[in-house]
Amino acid sequence: MPDRRLVILAALALLAILAFMTIGLRGNIAFVLQLRGLKLLALLQVAISVAISTVLFQTVTANRILTPSIMGLDALYLLGQTVLVFLLGGLGYASLNSGMKFGTEVLLMIALAMILLWPLLLARMDMNLMLLMGVTLGLLFRSVSALLSRLIDPNAFAVVQSASFANFNTLRADLTVLGTIITVIAVSLSWRARHVLDVIGLGRETAIGLGVDWTKAAASFLLLVSILVAVSTALVGPVAFFGLLVAAMAERLMKTQSHRLLLPSAALVAVIVLVGGQTVLQHGLGGASTLGVVIEFAGGLVFLLLLVLGNRK
Repeated sequence: MPDRRLVILAALALLAILAFMTIGLRGNIAFVLQLRGLKLLALLQVAISVAISTVLFQTVTANRILTPSIMGLDALYLLGQTVLVFLLGGLGYASLNSGMKFGTEVLLMIALAMILLWPLLLARMDMNLMLLMGVTLGLLFRSVSALLSRLIDPNAFAVVQSASFANFNTLRADLTVLGTIITVIAVSLSWRARHVLDVIGLGRETAIGLGVDWTKAAASFLLLVSILVAVSTALVGPVAFFGLLVAAMAERLMKTQSHRLLLPSAALVAVIVLVGGQTVLQHGLGGASTLGVVIEFAGGLVFLLLLVLGNRK
């Protein structure tokens, strides 16, 4: 039965992709298909990386209402954008080399993750303390961003605001392809370790009793999470609640904790939501809203719902 649901999700994802590529197709078809193909590649990269990273993060932390944004990576990204606008102004920010900016952002976010993971890897800090440190750093980064935002002029502030939400309209082909390659490698490593993830999902003590080096395994998976989040965030911007939304939907559809089904189902649900949502907003509503805003709103509602259901249990 779960396998049948997985096939249905795959069919719906394919239908969403076909709709995105073909609806309203007119004019110079080759050019339009190339443009849509680039945007589709970015949508798929973000959807899969966010979904897989959230499932990995929730498994390692043994908490179904957490997302990787709790480590402060999104806040660091926003702080970086704010600092650049503060120092260079709106025009200077717009004239930055996209490739250098992308690489610097990815390296900074991965460096932050390594700072958080290093004490855990040395067994000097448990998972809860690491998460608390991530929350504290995230609050610090957001506070500094808010302070700098009040010191810049309104036009520059509008640039900062636009960087606060995911944007799929200004993409570079080389960066999208590079991000996709990194995502494919990270997702492949996660898929190969799906059986280890099943054991880790049983709890730290049980996993250690079954022969898993929990500390090294947890640090490795969290590093993969950081890479996936860093690449997708640097490419299109932060999508904090999107992973929580698709992971919760996949878990309830599959009704299983097996990562053999949970990983692909979460990725397929993410593709359906992201590609299908972009198709509806772009062709059905004429671009009346931004997909990132809608997804964050829906993800926030799901987060509150999970909190309420958890308290009732």
